[in-house]
Amino acid sequence: MKRILVCEDEASIREFVVLNLKRSGYDVVDVGCGEDAIKAFEEQSGNFDVALLDIMMPGIDGFEVCKRLRQMSGKVGIIMLSAKSQEMDKVSSLMMGADDYITKPFSVTELVARVDAVCRRVNMSADRPADFSGTIKSGPFTIDMKSRTLFKNGAPIDLTQVEYQIMEFFLKNQNTALDRMSILRSIWGDSYYGEKIVDVNIRRIRMKIEDEPTNPKYITTIWGYGYKWCDQEEQI
Repeated sequence: MKRILVCEDEASIREFVVLNLKRSGYDVVDVGCGEDAIKAFEEQSGNFDVALLDIMMPGIDGFEVCKRLRQMSGKVGIIMLSAKSQEMDKVSSLMMGADDYITKPFSVTELVARVDAVCRRVNMSADRPADFSGTIKSGPFTIDMKSRTLFKNGAPIDLTQVEYQIMEFFLKNQNTALDRMSILRSIWGDSYYGEKIVDVNIRRIRMKIEDEPTNPKYITTIWGYGYKWCDQEEQI
């Protein structure tokens, strides 16, 4: 059974979320503040598939909780919950390592669909056949598809599940211009709207893999269209 950590300071919203996730078959641990969320995560050794974090909370807010959980685990899926709809909140959440963002008020259908989608990404490696093996190489980079790990010059790079999926998609389509919508659909699915999430994740990945993130040579921007992964060895 998939385990969800819910951190929401408003009791009525927390009860609504917990009730509907349990009805959908999830094992739920719920807390009312950021401090308790971090404590629960540590006590459970990070044994959660997804964490739902409210942004605006007294004490440690959702941004800080997200940052700390991501420091402890690159595998857990993180979804931010907030009454705010400002673009900056979404960008800030994603830059701190969140996988998705839901604006209140939200429906049961939207909540469960988002949690289901993140859970699928988190558990993709567990669903691989036991004898599955495969690697993709490009310049100094190697992707091990069984462990879902990216290496640069033999050293592992710490990626979230979303970042890994984007990298795998790029390396499977090297030197090919990919429009934002095709990236969005490949990673988040056909029902997801909002291409900004693609741009923010690309920015985050560049900070991890590029020698000069402000002057990228691997993930290049195709202005007005999308992005392209450039295999430097093929450029020579």
